[in-house]
Amino acid sequence: MNRTKHIYIVLTGTGTAFSNMIKWFTKAELNHASLAFDEQLTEVYSFGRKHIHNPFRAGLIRENFADPFYQETECAIYRFPVSSREYDMMYAHVQGMMRNQECYKYHLLGLIGVLLNTEIHRKNAYFCSHFVASVIERSGQRPVEKPACFVTPEDFASSLRPYGIYRGSLSLYLRFHRQDASVPAVQAEASVPANVVSGAVTAMVGRIRRLVRMEHAG
Repeated sequence: MNRTKHIYIVLTGTGTAFSNMIKWFTKAELNHASLAFDEQLTEVYSFGRKHIHNPFRAGLIRENFADPFYQETECAIYRFPVSSREYDMMYAHVQGMMRNQECYKYHLLGLIGVLLNTEIHRKNAYFCSHFVASVIERSGQRPVEKPACFVTPEDFASSLRPYGIYRGSLSLYLRFHRQDASVPAVQAEASVPANVVSGAVTAMVGRIRRLVRMEHAG
């Protein structure tokens, strides 16, 4: 029986200098896209910095969202239904890429191609949303109606709107979905609504309530 499974497209915005440079190309607040194979976001893959504090070495990576680097990161998460066969095809493809991880490079010129609406091909080179779209396309799915080399994080946000399950603090999402003490604690944010009393505990309660409402609505 070919039962339905889910993949998760995760959009994030870290606010780093490199992230802001990508934002200049993509025009998106959440300007990094990742592909996850589980709701807890323990298996997440993308193209980005190989070492969190060094933006100049980038390529194919498995991301660790529990790292304190992501503590202040905002995200949007989309749960996309696929068949078991499609899921297995995508997962096997990504694992094959990971076995040859060092062969893959970050395609900065590809972002310029998006800006010019011109494909700039480079072997084994991707930028983040290009990678996510390419992997999904290999299964026969096409969530964004344009070639993978032109897909931006904002395209995912627009096309996958019906599949959205969460938007807010990434660290809060992880605490809600994982029983993992290594996930960093959430700090109070300046963007807490005015009707919420300031303070980390109150802010967390308000966010959890909003998360629960979004889960039920989805």
